[in-house]
Amino acid sequence: MIRKAGFPAEIHVVQTEDGYLLTLYRIPRKNDARKNGSPVLLQHALLSSCADFLILGKDKGLAFILANYGYDVWLGNFRGNTHSRAHIFLSPLNSKFWNFSFHEMGIYDIPAMILYITKMTSQPLHAYIGHSLGSTASYVMAAERPEFARMVRIIISLAPAAIVKRTTTPLRFIASLLVNNQELLQLLGINEILPQSSISFAKPICDIDPELCANVIFLFCGYDREQLNITLLPIFLSHSPAGTSLKMLIHLYQIVNSGKFSQYDYGRAKNLQIYNTSEPPNYNLANITTPFALFYAENDPIVTILDAKEFISLLPNIVDEYAVPFPKFNHLDFVLATDAPRLVYNRLLKVLKIGS
Repeated sequence: MIRKAGFPAEIHVVQTEDGYLLTLYRIPRKNDARKNGSPVLLQHALLSSCADFLILGKDKGLAFILANYGYDVWLGNFRGNTHSRAHIFLSPLNSKFWNFSFHEMGIYDIPAMILYITKMTSQPLHAYIGHSLGSTASYVMAAERPEFARMVRIIISLAPAAIVKRTTTPLRFIASLLVNNQELLQLLGINEILPQSSISFAKPICDIDPELCANVIFLFCGYDREQLNITLLPIFLSHSPAGTSLKMLIHLYQIVNSGKFSQYDYGRAKNLQIYNTSEPPNYNLANITTPFALFYAENDPIVTILDAKEFISLLPNIVDEYAVPFPKFNHLDFVLATDAPRLVYNRLLKVLKIGS
């Protein structure tokens, strides 16, 4: 996708401290770039991959816009997705491979990417830009591994998913079904949820009736037909869903239910053993010193405005807070909206200058 758009592309494999092998794609700075080539890292949402930042194409995709502005663009892929299904000794067929949630992504994945990029470029990471789950893991990293957060000049969150107790998406109901049947699923050897191959049946249906497919996506992410270029749906569906762990969805369901941004709840006995408390501890957001910018949308049923504002009140160092000025803007619009450059990315480029 990157090369087809006329940009140079590199593939890098990064090993985490706990042995996962993550694939990063890089759009290196062009020789004629207008800026100094500061590195930026883009991180995708739940059940997605780095392809999200490319789907809008060479003129509108966030990765391409940043590259055109002279940034050294790195595209990350969390453990377990299509591009990061490898480990130094565990196979994806082994249930232990899937023993992770967004906690491990914040503790291991993002630090490994930051360390690799800073070593490769010999400069600090100018910005970490996370969409939804990509933002969730960044809060874990900033709270639990501040030494890595200090290597980032600014963290930008698109749909900041941490306080999600008011979420209205049907994903909440689906997650509850998985939680209630967790033991049965694991007994059946099901530890991975929605890999790329899992909805291959949907592609021919979407080819026949793209509007039906669009409405299914809107059901989960908010209705905004005006901003969706329906011809991009086949590209989007050829990359998503990209897979994640059952434990991930359970952890997300826990923070939806509790209303707290906390670590994984193993149950009273195991919590006492692991955390020395009967309840899982909350992530300590008050200690975060890295500057944050948060972008949220009115028509996002996953990260509602009230949840976003409550979370904003907990973060100590916010340099920009931005509600997208389009009432129908939804959760996926941050990477798929036709007018994303005008509604979101222009503001994002200004925020990047704050970190300069």
